[in-house]
Amino acid sequence: MARKPPQKKDRPLFPGPARGKAVHIVPSLLSADFADLAGALTAVRQAGCRWIHLDIMDGHFVPNLTFGPPVVSAIRKRTKDIFFDAHLMIENPRQYVKPFVAAGAQLITFHVEAAQDDSTNLLRYIRRQGVQSGISLRPKTPVSDIDPHIESADLVLVMTVEPGFGGQKLIPNTLNKIRELVLLREERALSYLIQVDGGIDPETASLAVAAGSDVLVAGSAVFRGGRVKENVRNLRRALNSIR
Repeated sequence: MARKPPQKKDRPLFPGPARGKAVHIVPSLLSADFADLAGALTAVRQAGCRWIHLDIMDGHFVPNLTFGPPVVSAIRKRTKDIFFDAHLMIENPRQYVKPFVAAGAQLITFHVEAAQDDSTNLLRYIRRQGVQSGISLRPKTPVSDIDPHIESADLVLVMTVEPGFGGQKLIPNTLNKIRELVLLREERALSYLIQVDGGIDPETASLAVAAGSDVLVAGSAVFRGGRVKENVRNLRRALNSIR
C-alpha cells in the first residue's frame, strides 16, 4: 500500500495485497462466540486467515454496544500474527484512536458521518499514530461525501448493510459504490483498498469481488455452526469460480 506510516516493532504493519491477486477474506469477530474469543482466533488462524475485523459500536452511532480497548488488548495478547482492523462505528471517533492503537489495532476505520472534525485531518491523525487509516460510509451515504478525503486513506469501507447488527442481507445497489470507487482509484492513480462489510456469503462474495472489492468482511458466513475452516473454504471456492 502506498504511503505507509512508520513501522512499530511491536505492531508490524500489514503489507497489504497487490491488487489483482488473492482477495482477502476477513472474519468479523462480531459473529464469534464472545465467551471464547481466544478459540475464535485459533480457528481463524487454522482457516488460513491473517486479518480480523473488530466491530466497535458505542450504542449511539449505531443501536448496539460491543467491545472496547480492554477486550482488544486482551485478544491481542493471544496473537501476534493476525492483523487487527478496528471499525469504529462510534460518535467522535478521534478521541478513541489512541486507545485502540495502544490496544493493538493496526488499521483504524471511522465513519465519515460520525467524524466531528475534517475527515482528511482525521485520516492523517490516524497515520501519525503509526497505523493505517480507513474511512467508511453507510448504505445511504454517497461516495461524493468521502471523495475529498480518499487520497489520505489506506482503505475505503463500503457498508452493504446498515451498521449495527450482524446477519443482515446485502443491499444490492450498494455494489455500485464499489464500482465508483474503483474508477476514482484508477483515475487518480491511488492505491487504497476497497473493503466490503455486510451480508457477505458464498453468493454475494462473488458479486462484491466482481464489482471490484479487494477485502471481504464476513461474520455469520465464517462462524456459522462453528465450522470456520469449512466456511472459509466455501467462500474461497465461490471466489475461484469467477476467476
